[in-house]
Amino acid sequence: MPEIEIYTTKVCPYCVRAKRLFDKKGVSYREIDVTDDHALRDAMVARAGGRQTVPQIFVGGVHVGGCDDLYALDAAGGLDPMLRAGA
Repeated sequence: MPEIEIYTTKVCPYCVRAKRLFDKKGVSYREIDVTDDHALRDAMVARAGGRQTVPQIFVGGVHVGGCDDLYALDAAGGLDPMLRAGA
């Protein structure tokens, strides 16, 4: 399974929603909390092509986007193949 990274903050309903989808699919992820860490937030923005909102989600190093992007990818049938790619 590819590594899943989710940049989050402590108070973010979209972060909770994104993590819930991965939990429902039974996949593990690495949560990177950028709440009080400006260096981590800057790294997130750089990796995400300038996007500053959380969550920012990466699957196997590929930037998926935010929560709405993740759910759209899943609805289009593109998320499960990405999750199986590293299997």
